[in-house]
Amino acid sequence: MKTQYYTAASLDGFIATEDDSLAWLFQLGDMPESTYPDFISRVGAIAMGSTTYRWILNNAEQVAAQTGSSWPYTCPTWVFTSRPHPVVPGADIRFASGDVRAVFPEMRKAAGEQNLWIVGGGDLAGQFADAGLLNELIVQVGSVTLGRGRPLLPRRLLPPVLHLTSVSRLGPEMVELRYDIRVDAP
Repeated sequence: MKTQYYTAASLDGFIATEDDSLAWLFQLGDMPESTYPDFISRVGAIAMGSTTYRWILNNAEQVAAQTGSSWPYTCPTWVFTSRPHPVVPGADIRFASGDVRAVFPEMRKAAGEQNLWIVGGGDLAGQFADAGLLNELIVQVGSVTLGRGRPLLPRRLLPPVLHLTSVSRLGPEMVELRYDIRVDAP
């Protein structure tokens, strides 16, 4: 069981544009050809920031075109937010606020033997890292630069915290980097 931040980023380290668009990502390849199908099969619970949640709701047609469903997740999802949001009918969505450590035991229990996925954004993943609860960073780096936008992980994780475990090419436009996060590192 791991807590994983699985995401995609531009070559210059952004997960979305300044206006939270992911259109740049969908131009780089097909989801079935990525590691996503295997990854999601091992996920038992999800933590998601409110900006990511709003983006999914506001781009339901684009999400459905890429994944087959406007809400592509079947496992329990915790949305970290400080304001109310609409609920997707039929989805197991739970809203949380405050320190991620307070909700973490409930998320781990819901995940069971499977992994907990920190969907995004970068600040939410950073909160898990700050709390020593993030075990793995999996980032697919695309062959684009955005210049500005939402950063991959707006934290300093200096050596020896990140340990590169694998590098894989995913077609002509993407590379995947996997890092173990050493929570016991100084």
